[in-house]
Amino acid sequence: MTFGQSDFLLFLLALPVAAAVLYWSLKKRDTDILRIGSPDLIARLHASVNRRGRTAKFGLWFIAFALVIVALSRPQWGSEVEIVEQEGSQVMIALDISNSMLAEDIKPDRLTRAKLEISDLMSKLGGDEVGLVLFSGAAFIQFPLTFDYVTAKSFLEDAHPGMISRQGTAIGDAIETAIKGFDETRASQKVIVILTDGEDHEGNPVNAAKAAVDEGVLVYTVGLGTGQDEPIPEPGTFNGNTRFMRDRQGQTVLSRLDEDTLKDIANAGRGRYFRAGGSPTAAESIAAELSNLDKVSIHSEFETQRVERFQIFLAAALVALVAAELIPDRVKTRSRPTNSSQEGEPA
Repeated sequence: MTFGQSDFLLFLLALPVAAAVLYWSLKKRDTDILRIGSPDLIARLHASVNRRGRTAKFGLWFIAFALVIVALSRPQWGSEVEIVEQEGSQVMIALDISNSMLAEDIKPDRLTRAKLEISDLMSKLGGDEVGLVLFSGAAFIQFPLTFDYVTAKSFLEDAHPGMISRQGTAIGDAIETAIKGFDETRASQKVIVILTDGEDHEGNPVNAAKAAVDEGVLVYTVGLGTGQDEPIPEPGTFNGNTRFMRDRQGQTVLSRLDEDTLKDIANAGRGRYFRAGGSPTAAESIAAELSNLDKVSIHSEFETQRVERFQIFLAAALVALVAAELIPDRVKTRSRPTNSSQEGEPA
């Protein structure tokens, strides 16, 4: 036997103390009564009192209280197998980790803000599988579809530009890689969410989004940054010693959010575009979009659970209380004949 709320069992320790206090108070009452009258008179007055019944009644009360305490502790034994169905969508998140995502036009920087949006989105997902694609000049799956959001967030925190040596922003490759991460054996809705500054330097992301739609995939985009040119800090330069990246001509490399491209991708992918930092947040908006999609069963698993048995103890406690109430407080006694009645009887 196990208990779901074993802390309640500690109240059982109070029952012996309560029983001792009750016994002492009853004995004290009997002693006090003897002081106000003769023992013979007291005996006649108490002749009809059901002392054994009173003791049994108190005993049943204590048994009932003990059974209620055990019931509150949720006793469990035996097990049952339950099939749990999870309904949701398959969501592949594509995160841009190119150097331009280090720009600080949104605080603390584009990449960190993107991670916060993704983490917030994961917290709002209900039953959806989530996977992560990292991309810059190339793309790869950082972790496959999973329901384990805690582990997914830990992998997300480790993402940084140095994980891909080839720099650039290949959004089309990210879409193609994300498509490969879906489980085609399940009929659940498939969604790609791309977080980037939108400055695509390779391929044709709009055509990739159209190809995704042909595969039954919706494509959403989230823009990081502003419409103003922003210098890109060199990786590893912080705390007032920031150095900015320069091109081969020695000019400072500038980056800005390309919303037009991201809107075109979202339109081609039959999704929507959201800008990070808005109200509601991009994570809130995407979570709302996902909640409106048709949900199908995407995962079934067997769960073995302990069987709750508190009902047995509650029923036993009720029986004990009813039995206690059925015990009479007084019993019938034969009346002793008086002296006058004895004298009037014939010899």
